[in-house]
Amino acid sequence: MKKISLFIGIIIIVFLGSCGMSEKVVYLKDLEPNTSYNVVPIPPLRIQKSDRISIQVSAKNQELAAPFNNRDGVYSISEDGITNPVLIDRGYLVDQQGNIEFPILGTLKIEGMTLEGLRDYIKDQLSTKNLLSSPVVKIELLNLKVVVMGETGNKIITAPDSRLTILEAITMAGGLTPNSQPHNIAVIREEDGQRKIYHNNIESKDIFNSPTYYLQQNDLLYIEPKSAPRTIKQQQNRLILTTVLSLVSTITSVWAITTR
Repeated sequence: MKKISLFIGIIIIVFLGSCGMSEKVVYLKDLEPNTSYNVVPIPPLRIQKSDRISIQVSAKNQELAAPFNNRDGVYSISEDGITNPVLIDRGYLVDQQGNIEFPILGTLKIEGMTLEGLRDYIKDQLSTKNLLSSPVVKIELLNLKVVVMGETGNKIITAPDSRLTILEAITMAGGLTPNSQPHNIAVIREEDGQRKIYHNNIESKDIFNSPTYYLQQNDLLYIEPKSAPRTIKQQQNRLILTTVLSLVSTITSVWAITTR
């Protein structure tokens, strides 16, 4: 009977261990202390269809620069009851032909340009056409967001400063779960009218050299699970089986003691 009790106990331990124990996720496990690594330059973002671009133009004479700024005026009321005008920058939506309609300059083909390239282009157009003297142009991407799916929760991550890394996105989404595969992080990206998938291993320092380490607008980040999540029925069956095994072990142990 002692052998039977021992056997049942071993079964319970193995069962609970296989179901409940998970391996911890360790990021960048091959980084060595006191070792320098080269920093990869941040690739410039390129403007895509359906992007929303903020273009702010200023000059010494702000009245002359005002027509070039696409802002809507609204009013806010403070706690003191004072009405204050507020300007909201709604930006320019890039249409499906890759164009925007810019005041006075008209239709501009900007798809594929970098933000810096667009800034320099508008400055040059305003200057060469004698529309503004020494204009200052500020360009921002208003819709840098990525979708994070899989074993880290489903979230949409935004980056107001137009810079977001794969590690930052995972952290902002809540980190990886024990059921994730950190060596198989997929980034799905639209390039030249096609969707491409890149696989990344965030356990390795090589992640810093990945073409998708710096994320771009509309990237989709997918963390693959090690195994499919349990359904409610499977969880209930596991609880019942654990309870039954524990009960059988207890009864067997009590019977073995009382029959010595």
